[in-house]
Parts: sequence; structure tokens; C-alpha cells
Amino acid sequence: MTAEKAEKPVRRRDADATRRSLVEAAAELFAERGYDRTTVRAIAARAGVNQALLFRYFGSKTALFGEVVARDGRRQLRETPAERLLETALRNLLAPPGDAPPGDRSLEVFLRSVGGDDEAARTSRRLTEEYTGVLAGLTRAEDAELRSALVLAWLLGIGLTRVVVRQEPLAGADPEHVCRLMLTAARTLLEHLPAE
Repeated sequence: MTAEKAEKPVRRRDADATRRSLVEAAAELFAERGYDRTTVRAIAARAGVNQALLFRYFGSKTALFGEVVARDGRRQLRETPAERLLETALRNLLAPPGDAPPGDRSLEVFLRSVGGDDEAARTSRRLTEEYTGVLAGLTRAEDAELRSALVLAWLLGIGLTRVVVRQEPLAGADPEHVCRLMLTAARTLLEHLPAE
């Protein structure tokens, strides 16, 4: 009995490490390729595990996508004060791939996967609604939700143009300059965004 109990924590840690490896590999690949062009085989290969483990721990690629988007996006919601959420999301989006905080590629994953599988789209919509709700608290206007939705749409448009389409001049623009311009303009809709 003692030997069995001693073995279980080791297996548990291995299972946890495997799950983390799969989530991290999936986050990287979804950010690079989008949901539809990322295969289960590629995720497993990047994680250094057998693809059967992905199905064992997550059930499907769609469920793993939901885990990636929810983990990174909700962590940012949880750890970032509301008045800094827009700036934090914008700075993470504008950062070169190696400079963003580790594991925080949720917006890039979202952008590259919009319009994908139904469950993936539902997960993305739920997260968008959560961000919109938080940003709506930064204004006293009656149309707070509309204002926050507009600011979030602007953020996503910047990401799409810069990260996915790579259209100039935005693709090569200085991140600090883009942040300054966007945050200044966003304050006209969300008056409780902090001043520079």
C-alpha cells in the first residue's frame, strides 16, 4: 500500500507536466498557424509526447484550444487591474514574439483562429464578452458596453492588421508610439483609463 501511494504523486506530476507541455505547445502553434492549420500531430510533436495523450487529457483539439484561450485570457483578466487591461493587452499584442510575457499569446491565438470551428468560436466569443464587461467598467456612459466593444474591436483590428496581415505602416510601427496613440484615443470612449 505504501509503495502505491509513493508512485501516485510521480504519475500525477508526469500527467501535470504532460498537460502543461501540450497546452504550451498548442498555444505556440495556434498563435503561429491558427486553429484550423494546427494539427494534433504537430501539437504532440512540439510537446514531445504521443498524440494519444492529447486525446486522453483534453478529448479533442477543440477542447485544447478552449483551454489555451481560457487559460491565457482569463489569467490576464484576473491579474490585470481593469484600468490597465487595455494597455496590457495592447502591449502584449505589439511585443515581438519572444518579448511577450511567457505563455501570453491569447490575443494572437484568438486572432489567428477567428472563424474556425464552432466550439473554438464560442470559446473566443465568451472571452470577448468577459473583456468587454471589464472594459465597460471604465466609463459611466449609458452605452458603456458599446464603448468597450468598440475599443476591443479596435484592439483586435490592430492585432489583425499588424500580426496576421502584417500591413504597413502598422506592422513596422514603434509599439510605444502605437500604444500612446491608441490609449489617447481610447480615453475619449473610456474616460477612466489612466492618463500617461
